[in-house]
Amino acid sequence: MSHRCRWVVAPWDGVHCTDIESDRHFGRHWHDTFGVGLVVDGAQHSASGRGDVDAYAGDLIATNPGEVHDGRPIGGSPRRWRMLYLSPAAMAAFTDTHDLRLTRPVMQDPQLAASLGHLFQRLAVGDATPLANEEALVTICAQLMARHTTTRPPCEAADAAMDSVRDRLAAEGVPPPTLAELAEATGLSRFQLLRRFEKLHGVPPHAWGLLRRAERARGLIARGSSLADAAADTGFADQSHMTRQFNRHFGFTPGAWRQATTHR
Repeated sequence: MSHRCRWVVAPWDGVHCTDIESDRHFGRHWHDTFGVGLVVDGAQHSASGRGDVDAYAGDLIATNPGEVHDGRPIGGSPRRWRMLYLSPAAMAAFTDTHDLRLTRPVMQDPQLAASLGHLFQRLAVGDATPLANEEALVTICAQLMARHTTTRPPCEAADAAMDSVRDRLAAEGVPPPTLAELAEATGLSRFQLLRRFEKLHGVPPHAWGLLRRAERARGLIARGSSLADAAADTGFADQSHMTRQFNRHFGFTPGAWRQATTHR
């Protein structure tokens, strides 16, 4: 199996970049960030929140926060893609707009692709000109706003019972609930709850909870927590358990993430 992940250090809070070349099949997962990137080589098939899609070299790929997706190479050969990730707070700061949604999982936009390439090039060579770097990022956000975003409907994916399940799974400092406990709290059978939650969020409750813990751990590490403390504070059995979860869903290890954020 071929897999290589390189960090491109970003100087802004809530923004990070990756450059990955891999023939790995990533299972269903989600991020708590917006993601927009460019397929540099090869091709990828993925399930997105808006259906199955294929992306080829030169195409742009995008995900919204919480949107479940996966990815595998087309033809078995490695594909390479570069991604820019922005937290919802960072996206709001750079666009002056809240509740945005990226409209398509695969896009063809040569101007936006060139802008992404320009930003990656500046960051990859360590260009330390803050104004020029910020202008490059704002240009990307402006192009997204102009052609590839919409305002999120206020009732998008509304399901109060499943929202309460998600909040319980995301609760900090408490043991993970059992499926029976979640079913009792919502007045559903275990089968009904499992089916409804997976339909709404794309993965079963246990997988969603693991991903939530990984995202929380990522935030703690970025703010200076040790790997052992981040694993303990987010409910992983141990540091190895956290590392396996990171590698499986994000394509990089907690140690690589810590190194990149420390350099920033």
